[in-house]
Amino acid sequence: MDDATDPSRAEPPAASPPPDLPDPSRSGRLTRAEATTHLEAGDAALAAGEFRDAAIRYGRVVGFDDAAVTAAALLGLGEARYRLDDDAAALASWEAAVRVGETPSTYPAWRNIAAARVRAGDLPEAIDAYRQADRRAPAQDKAEIATRLGWLTRETGDGRAARRYFAKGRGDGPLISVTTILIAATVIVSLSALLSGEGQFLFDALALDKAALAAGEYWRLFTVTLLHGSFIHLGFNMYALYLAGPIVERWYGPVRFLLFYLACAAAGSVGSFVFGGGATSVGASGAIFGLFGVLLAAGRMHHPVDRGSRALVSQIGTLIMINIVFGFVASGIDNAAHLGGLAAGFWLGSLIPPNRVQTMASLWQRSGEGHTAHIARVPIAIVALGLAVVAVVVVAGVLLGTAARIG
Repeated sequence: MDDATDPSRAEPPAASPPPDLPDPSRSGRLTRAEATTHLEAGDAALAAGEFRDAAIRYGRVVGFDDAAVTAAALLGLGEARYRLDDDAAALASWEAAVRVGETPSTYPAWRNIAAARVRAGDLPEAIDAYRQADRRAPAQDKAEIATRLGWLTRETGDGRAARRYFAKGRGDGPLISVTTILIAATVIVSLSALLSGEGQFLFDALALDKAALAAGEYWRLFTVTLLHGSFIHLGFNMYALYLAGPIVERWYGPVRFLLFYLACAAAGSVGSFVFGGGATSVGASGAIFGLFGVLLAAGRMHHPVDRGSRALVSQIGTLIMINIVFGFVASGIDNAAHLGGLAAGFWLGSLIPPNRVQTMASLWQRSGEGHTAHIARVPIAIVALGLAVVAVVVVAGVLLGTAARIG
């Protein structure tokens, strides 16, 4: 017997809607309450495996005059059609959802489009869709999307992009870290000053000359970090930066790490300017002590979940104390710069939680969808406040030190 005439294979008639649900077959404009009820009924039908009923419910809402409601209906309709093995119709629904405009459904729709393109073997279109999803993804989803982009770009022969995406998925940051750039720049400038015939010119132009700073050469607050007085001084500082820099950069990302480094450098220079006497200073110690302060404060107060840094962070307080005591008993060490940078770093680490790794607090927070929030979202206003306070202190210190020298 033909399938079309076999009663055992005929589709069951659609069940009449319960009395408390609007009839999806009724035409006419929906009220918001009716549209919401249809969406909720579609969600329930989808969860129960009643995909045709779900598609009917969602389809009834498509065209509602609220973009967010229509996009939600298209998102659900695409899911129902996908479960009914109609991939082309599902893809069309999700593409319609993203054309409605930016709504809460735009991000999941782009993810579904990307997955559909992968199933169809259209990898370039899948890459474009995942990139659209990545722009809208919450922090906890970005690593997964980056990893997917890594596999796709590798399959399409773009090895360089694949390495970049895989590094992002692991949380490694850019292939060339800011820490590496800082170390390279410092080594190049320091060795040029120590070895070349133009070395004295570099010292004259970049060192923390207190009289020159009082005369308005404020760049010296930062350029002092590029110079070192000896090979041993350079080696110790770069090793310390090599240890602490990658952890702070992993916790906060490259941009915030660089801002923290510069802020701590300026604070260390001001400490030396106000309390360190009149001798010219060189070295990145103030900035590096600032990174130690960030690690100490953030590690104790926000408890980042980062196995790779556990050994160093657990000993950071002892390392700071040893170096501070050594600075007081040894000659030729600018402890005022160390303490100034340390204070700035401790302030920044206390106020600003890491935003690139899990913290104990974020593991207990719940997202709006009921899933565990893996990464804390730190308002940019908090970061701005922390840096602004350091800037105010630096400006006040420069004014105070300048007045003391002029007076």
